[in-house]
Amino acid sequence: MKKQKIEISLEVFETISELPKDIQELMNKAQQARENAYAPYSRFRVGTALQLASGEIVLGSNQENAAYPSGLCAERVAVFSAGANFPNQTITSLAITVRSENHEISEAIAPCGACRQSLAEYEQKQKSPIAIYFMGETGEIIKVASVMDLLPLGFDAKYL
Repeated sequence: MKKQKIEISLEVFETISELPKDIQELMNKAQQARENAYAPYSRFRVGTALQLASGEIVLGSNQENAAYPSGLCAERVAVFSAGANFPNQTITSLAITVRSENHEISEAIAPCGACRQSLAEYEQKQKSPIAIYFMGETGEIIKVASVMDLLPLGFDAKYL
């Protein structure tokens, strides 16, 4: 037996103002989208904004349902909307922010596993990385250069 270690590289920004101007705008749009979340059950609002190579910005917010599996996370709302409305566009970056109605979240919250898998599919499809920036309601912003930094040993079509 041998052991292997998997490491990722990430960047940490103390405030939104430290981000590049275009990413500041993207995070501000994600914060606005977060307020449109439909989260009556969890009271946990998530907003996303993704940028396409054309400059177009696509928003997403979590959409819950009393039948829990029927809801959809903000990241998948945005990426599926981009795929449906801009099928030949490359996604360059994605900003994610969260807010709880129950307490302040000051740590960066990464996408769930299902969203990581969905985002990885689009990254593989377009053959170029998607930079992901994520944060809580306040606090540091974390950047990873690729979805695969969040999903090492991911599953893809080559296994089918």
